[in-house]
Amino acid sequence: MFSTADLLKTTRLDKDLSLEEISHQLKIPLKYLQAIEDDDLTSFPKEPYCSLIVKDYAQFLKLDGSEILKLFNRDYNTLKNKPSPQKRVFSFTPQFTFIFLSLISLLVFSSYLIFEYIKFQKPPKLTVNWPNQSLSEPQLYLSGTTDPESTIRINKNLTIVDIDGNFSQKIDLNPGENQIIVEAESPSGKVNSSQQVLVYNQ
Repeated sequence: MFSTADLLKTTRLDKDLSLEEISHQLKIPLKYLQAIEDDDLTSFPKEPYCSLIVKDYAQFLKLDGSEILKLFNRDYNTLKNKPSPQKRVFSFTPQFTFIFLSLISLLVFSSYLIFEYIKFQKPPKLTVNWPNQSLSEPQLYLSGTTDPESTIRINKNLTIVDIDGNFSQKIDLNPGENQIIVEAESPSGKVNSSQQVLVYNQ
């Protein structure tokens, strides 16, 4: 059965494109594109970013993004349900076991404190590179930065945030006034927003 990964990779090679070029143009981290082409489940980004990346990648290659996403979900479920290979059982000495458990306890406790600290902090940072309020083009590429763990929505539409916290989105403008709202939401649900009214003059 022809996998989604094979289809994407073959189409890309037929168009003589490198993953680096696509990563640069779509502003998607190279490692995620590579993981999708390699069916490397352990390196897939979390949802909903994974599905967004697959769809954007397919559409960039002039494929039907919705159909490719359906195939990808089929392949993903097949790979996920494959039986895991049996792991080798190791024998721990009492001393090694004590040190190992102590380190694990320390790591868990430290992670808990860090999580609680971040959870109750201020909303995520948000910087939007707003253009001039009066525009002459019907499309706008809006970009900005936020915390890498945050979720970005532009006019309620989910936007991909890369590993450095950068994001960008193409926005179609209507003649006249266009209200653009950018919202950054932290994992704990705290929201920071920025908005402007841009005027498109035909």
